[in-house]
Amino acid sequence: MVNLGVVRRLGVSALGLPNGPHRVTVRRDLPVPAADGVTLLADHYAPEGVDRPPTILVRSPYGRRGPFGLMCGQTFASHGFQAVVQSVRGGFGSGGVFEPLDEREDGLATVEWLKRQPWFGGTFAMHGPSYLGYVQWAVAADAGPQLRALSMQVTASQFRDAINLGGGFALESTLMWVDLTARLRHPLSGLTAGFLSPRRARRAALSGRPLAELDTLATGAPQQFYQDLLVHGPDSPFWKRRDHSPTVSRVTAPVNMTGGWYDIFLPWQLKDYAALRAAGRRPYLTIGPWTHADQRLMRGSITEALDWFRAHLLDDPSGLREQPVRLYVTGADEWREYPEWPVPGMRARRWHLRPGAALSPDGPPQSPPDRYRYDPAHPTPFLGGPTLLGGADPVTDQRRLERRADVLTYTSPVLDDDLEIIGPVTADLFVRSDRAHTDFVVRLCDVAPDGTSLNLCEGMRRLVPGAPEPDGDGVRRVAVDLWPAGHRFRRGHSIRVQVCSGAYPRVARNPGTGEPIGTATRMLPAHQEVFHDPDHPSAIVLPELPG
Repeated sequence: MVNLGVVRRLGVSALGLPNGPHRVTVRRDLPVPAADGVTLLADHYAPEGVDRPPTILVRSPYGRRGPFGLMCGQTFASHGFQAVVQSVRGGFGSGGVFEPLDEREDGLATVEWLKRQPWFGGTFAMHGPSYLGYVQWAVAADAGPQLRALSMQVTASQFRDAINLGGGFALESTLMWVDLTARLRHPLSGLTAGFLSPRRARRAALSGRPLAELDTLATGAPQQFYQDLLVHGPDSPFWKRRDHSPTVSRVTAPVNMTGGWYDIFLPWQLKDYAALRAAGRRPYLTIGPWTHADQRLMRGSITEALDWFRAHLLDDPSGLREQPVRLYVTGADEWREYPEWPVPGMRARRWHLRPGAALSPDGPPQSPPDRYRYDPAHPTPFLGGPTLLGGADPVTDQRRLERRADVLTYTSPVLDDDLEIIGPVTADLFVRSDRAHTDFVVRLCDVAPDGTSLNLCEGMRRLVPGAPEPDGDGVRRVAVDLWPAGHRFRRGHSIRVQVCSGAYPRVARNPGTGEPIGTATRMLPAHQEVFHDPDHPSAIVLPELPG
């Protein structure tokens, strides 16, 4: 007869995770009543021989068996914790219809159910990446004093700004996730969804069809959540119940957060960090050279979570590092530890765009603007950068992109000394367009002595009439938030800034008409001007560290 405990332990080892000393008992399909009468299902993992230890609660839309059961159930229980792994509403046996990002009521009902269980030991924590981290923010402020710790990875308290990227629409990642969750409702299809969803999403995004048809093209049927996203912009009431950022400052349970330089949620994860710091909390933060679904991140986060839970649930802080912030500095290829983010000693320095495709800390001279034509019928693509499910290297040689006529580049002289940046990166552009509706994309790159141009971070801003307001000459001052960075430009390298008006299909193209994004079909070219003169000193602002 097969020993299922041995099979689970072998599965944990196969995932590269640490097995603990305890044998584990599993009770499947426990019914959890939601407030509206729907029944949600959960699996309960318990270490044998331990009387009512603390519980780790995990709520997932991706199923509660397989890898998630092993990572979040078997692993934690083998190390002496109880674990409850629950399928959220509408999937894998849980009742009701999946309502993406609407998790507060079910989450609080689950917490109250947990507290009533005879095996509950009086304290619990929550754990998980991405959506599994978002559901933690949905309840953390009101889960009661029994909640003693949170461990979350590549996530944020709101996903609105990652979907409505700079005011645009994060097309490819949104389509990937919609396809992934649509297929995960059917377990057999779910076995390959993580591999096939990026391909289906890209094929649909590149089809040229109106955005409102792409969910059907990718998944085979219209998807209500995707359709809702197309008609409910970032300022819509649709987002109010799905935005938990106002409650972050009320969360008192210690928070351990892990992110990646190439994760789609990193900027907003750092806003959550800042809200906790402003409220007097001391969250832990780790940022590595990872994408959203990087398996190195997932494996490492389990070990970090175990140390975090031992510290805050079992009063054993021996596994915690001395400094709360740990960052991987690309270019230097080394880990650093700091007391906080932004790191001490960082100073913002403007590197100005200059005539002749130059970049320098010196202010620009009198010069005419640079010009290019953006055609949404043939949109500027993106190469590399933050991604949801991967499929391509997040750091990619940009020279093919930089040869395009619709991409401007500005490059510094060769650096005489190493230059390190760690912190937020922004751009301050002075631009003019013959379209009131248009986009500007800014990308920071590291140029090696052989000419290889590697992307570090990027950001975009969608312009609409009056935002920002043009001056009397039609020039608009545009602030662009790029992804944060931690990087060393080595001596002999150069700094490069790209300016363009598309990053397709990462971001849906701007047709230039102001029509609703879901149904727009007319494409109007935009003639763009980027200014660099004393009255219009366009610049990228880098967070430099001395020495």
